[in-house]
Amino acid sequence: MRMVFADTCYWIAVVRPKDAWKAAANAARTQVGDALTLTTDEVLAEFLTALSAGSALRRQAARMTRAILTSPDVKVIPQSHESFLKALDLYESREDKNYSFIDCVSMNAMKAAAVSEVFTNDHHFEQEGLLP
Repeated sequence: MRMVFADTCYWIAVVRPKDAWKAAANAARTQVGDALTLTTDEVLAEFLTALSAGSALRRQAARMTRAILTSPDVKVIPQSHESFLKALDLYESREDKNYSFIDCVSMNAMKAAAVSEVFTNDHHFEQEGLLP
């Protein structure tokens, strides 16, 4: 089955009412059809953190996260000490890049699952050679 990785900015665009990337996120979701969406606990933590200001948006982010966690169309890779250490290795090895730590977790998850499509507007995934 086809898999597409969902980065933090994708989840934010889906939830935030006037997000600049909302139309692009919705179009991308439509374009991939019934592909399985892959994401990580760390991405969801970053998503919740990004939308923590304001009670209405905070509630919506929490509802969306619970829906993601129970969706049969989304596989959430759990965080682990091993994934943390592997991301730290990638983070340390890319001193010439501006990858966030969560980018490194996500990139490793994509590599492990052999995923080459990602819902994101972050050019770091292309820099890492993860996009065709």
